[in-house]
Amino acid sequence: MAQIDDADGLQAPGAQTSGLVRTAKGALVLLFYDGFERSATPGLIGGTYSQLRRLARFVWRSARRRQTRTGFYTAFLSLERSLRRAGCDVRVNDFAEAARRPDYPIGLAGYPSVLAKAPASNPRIFGHGDFGDPQAAARLLQDPRYRMLLAPGAWLAALFAPLCGDRYREWPVAIDPDAWPDMSAHPKHIDVVVYDKIRWRRDEQVPRVLDPAIRHLEARGLSYVVLRYGDHHQGEFRAAVREARAMLFLCEHETQGIAYQEAMAANVPILAWEEGEVVDPNIRAFAPPDHRVSAVPYFDERCGSKFRIGEFAERFDAFWAARETYRPRDYVLDRLSMHRAAHDYLTYYEAAAQGS
Repeated sequence: MAQIDDADGLQAPGAQTSGLVRTAKGALVLLFYDGFERSATPGLIGGTYSQLRRLARFVWRSARRRQTRTGFYTAFLSLERSLRRAGCDVRVNDFAEAARRPDYPIGLAGYPSVLAKAPASNPRIFGHGDFGDPQAAARLLQDPRYRMLLAPGAWLAALFAPLCGDRYREWPVAIDPDAWPDMSAHPKHIDVVVYDKIRWRRDEQVPRVLDPAIRHLEARGLSYVVLRYGDHHQGEFRAAVREARAMLFLCEHETQGIAYQEAMAANVPILAWEEGEVVDPNIRAFAPPDHRVSAVPYFDERCGSKFRIGEFAERFDAFWAARETYRPRDYVLDRLSMHRAAHDYLTYYEAAAQGS
């Protein structure tokens, strides 16, 4: 690797660990993101444009009480935060540094546009992001620059494995336990926060899933608030989680499901609707008919319970009776810690640096 001037804070090329250059801040990690919130555009003008665009989107959506971040960007910020907390020197959209080190790995994230915008020669890993169906992903891996693709969950990785092999890996982003502390001791004014993320066939599924659930809560005299995905501000979500005794999570399937995991980090137990069937038409186009999916892909008996259509009343009553015995935060600290996310990502990133 080429030597960098001392003014950059970089040590001599030989001062590396496992193939990564170390700076005064730690292991150097070059990340590139392109999406609605942030544009991977080189130069001072490009960086200024990206910041102004991100600010304008935040102001516009905040004023309309809408979510200000896409799932991809939320995942990217978690990755960046995890790596910094692990002591890495993280550079975002640093085209100049990537050009000075054309053999150094880069990490890509976001929408497909990042593929064309990323520096041309650097070896790379991609994820979380949108790289199309398994055939498109396999074609991408034919390019020797692409060393690995990262999937947010096991059931999605399993769909790509037949064509992509072990170069398509499961890697969930972390949930920050400091940003989402244990809120179980906070005064509770809401019995159940209903998180409505029903995305397909709503005219059919709302009467079958959401409406009966609401009627049962009302019949039991329980208080609730309904938050529909995409139509609420992050502050509303945080306030509801803080004041809720439990969450009813309604979504056909999730690749990771950061929202319900943030609630779990706050020690709010989850009752999740799960049929196990692929509903997303884009995934159904290539998924085997019997492929099983999950609405809560990171979940165990500490987190809460699940139900299927027709089972809600019975499952809810059992869940509600046991709600104080669940310890969802323990699961998050075990499986979705920032330390684990950073360690696993750096393992893949170092492999790219070593050419494997």
